[in-house]
Amino acid sequence: MKVQRTSFFAFVAALLVLGHAALAQAQLPDFRPLVESASPAVVNISTKQKVQTRGAHPQLPDLEGLPPIFREFFEHSIPGFPGGGQQREAQSLGSGFIISADGYVLTNNHVVADADEIIVRLPDRSELEATLVGADPRTDVALLKIQGSDLPTVKLGQSSTLKAGEWVLAIGSPFGFDHTVTAGIVSATGRNLPNESYVPFIQTDVAINPGNSGGPLFNLQGEVIGINSQIFTRSGGFMGLSFAIPIDVAMDISEQLRTEGKVSRGWLGVVIQEVNRDLAESFGLERPTGALVAQVMDGGPAAKGGLRVGDVILSVNGNAIDMSADLPHLIGTIKPDTKAQLGIVREGNRETLTVTIGALPEEGEEVATAGSRTEKSSNRLGVKVSELSEEQKRSLDLSGGVVISEVLNGPAAMIGLRPGDVITHLNNQAIDSAATFARVADQLPKNRSVSMRVLRQGRASFITFKLAE
Repeated sequence: MKVQRTSFFAFVAALLVLGHAALAQAQLPDFRPLVESASPAVVNISTKQKVQTRGAHPQLPDLEGLPPIFREFFEHSIPGFPGGGQQREAQSLGSGFIISADGYVLTNNHVVADADEIIVRLPDRSELEATLVGADPRTDVALLKIQGSDLPTVKLGQSSTLKAGEWVLAIGSPFGFDHTVTAGIVSATGRNLPNESYVPFIQTDVAINPGNSGGPLFNLQGEVIGINSQIFTRSGGFMGLSFAIPIDVAMDISEQLRTEGKVSRGWLGVVIQEVNRDLAESFGLERPTGALVAQVMDGGPAAKGGLRVGDVILSVNGNAIDMSADLPHLIGTIKPDTKAQLGIVREGNRETLTVTIGALPEEGEEVATAGSRTEKSSNRLGVKVSELSEEQKRSLDLSGGVVISEVLNGPAAMIGLRPGDVITHLNNQAIDSAATFARVADQLPKNRSVSMRVLRQGRASFITFKLAE
């Protein structure tokens, strides 16, 4: 009887374990139908680039005195001979996906950049030479064209509806292993990366490695919602963070490349910075938010639209600016010569400005640095300042301001001010002369955050500090 009871309990326990395992499996998505339907449109991309190698041969003597006929022999026959050189082929590997039945393919710009030859390999192992229709380094998107008809295509989704926590799946060629499938979840959306101003990246924990670049990121409906582009790594391999270009951004770029051959972006003509807690207090904001205008380009769209230094931009066409990095990609999506509504805070008051957005220039110009003239001192801040000459004001595109000639012991030294820094605003007031600077400095409040706009080596930024009792 005891044996039967033990067997019964063991049987029940086994049923519970199996039931728990079945329940856990039922809660996980089945990716098989997605992979089977989407894989035929995912391609492998390889490139070739001819690289000229140069350098002296370690065992060759100085042959400068030889007749030209002998020098020509050495230049063409000996690798590494100075003045000759040798060509080799540099190869890269990545992924891509077909977006139209007539052969348009999306991938990353860095996969095909500077390539002399681009080869697209289809799932059936056939290889086709691709033509680069166009590329946009700022978003890392490239559009290719291969010859064909009735080619398999991916289904495109909308990245704008994506939420953190959703399941996503990547198909690509990491380390050359074709059609490798990895899955994970969206860990964040709208992520801004250093030096990447025009892409609100999708952050995931999907395993992405070299060779995955340019491949598609799918949602559970089998729709492409991103292009795998970057990883965060200290080892060269996957470390749990990967970033994808939203498909909404990529398709807008690819359409411009296909129809116009180039990409046009909106441009506001400002230098901005993040709003921290002290700056928020200084500008009368309840919390740190928005993009603080540190510099307005002369003659640019912002200047023409009435935007001023010290304004905090809180929204663009109703879209909130939470972090300053949100502003560039929002402005960039607006077509040039169209009007935009900017919600701002100016001197503690909320206003709305209508600005006609310009076209982003290909290259920016740096603002010159300043010199000095008549000196005034402010012992309260611990700096000596000088007024700018008219020539210096023109070179800096300023109507006023003072330049620091000496930093003494005091608050200025503690907040890192240096000789040569130009102060244009103090406590939300424009500084047009050394006398104005001294007057405003004498009236600064105590134990409250005070803002100061400083130009250093042509770059403007706001800093904050507090004066103690």
